[in-house]
Amino acid sequence: MELAIILCLAYLVGAIPSGVVLTRLAGADDVRSAGSGNIGATNVYRVAGKRLGILTLVADMLKGVLPLLALKLWSAQDEQTLALVAVMLFVGHCYPVYLKFKGGKGVATALGVFLVLSPLAILVAVVVFAGVLWRWWYVSLASICAAAVVPFMVYAFEQSIPLFLASLVISGGIICRHSANIERLRNGTENRFKK
Repeated sequence: MELAIILCLAYLVGAIPSGVVLTRLAGADDVRSAGSGNIGATNVYRVAGKRLGILTLVADMLKGVLPLLALKLWSAQDEQTLALVAVMLFVGHCYPVYLKFKGGKGVATALGVFLVLSPLAILVAVVVFAGVLWRWWYVSLASICAAAVVPFMVYAFEQSIPLFLASLVISGGIICRHSANIERLRNGTENRFKK
């Protein structure tokens, strides 16, 4: 029963649509009706500006960081519980009940999750992300490549089957949610990131 409550709370926290909330508070247009229509930091950056884009990135990361830190520091939960909570935070962001289950792609929330669960894996993923972005200037491609290396790095650094399985689910979810981007990359119609 306690685990079910923890997982429900994790989902509800993950489901908080940071991009929508922040742009509304700032009086900007609804990001769902502009740009790519995504609620994540990249689209907020394009539609509402750099400041709100960065704030959205930070807020979405904190959705992954804070609940897991609280569990690790105050509840001393086992790795299976931490792995399940990580997945529910990600699922909440991607399928938020507050927006009729139409959410973001989960990259920033996953970044927050693995900053807590496997900082060294995230360090490698950030290097991959930065390298791909610097070379090709596609945020989607950089996100996909970074997501692809995370499970291998989690297993290498943490030697934990529950965390490895959670990373597989989350990374697989990120890649699947970029299917439209993958198609545009193949067709040469994907938007490049503009500084």
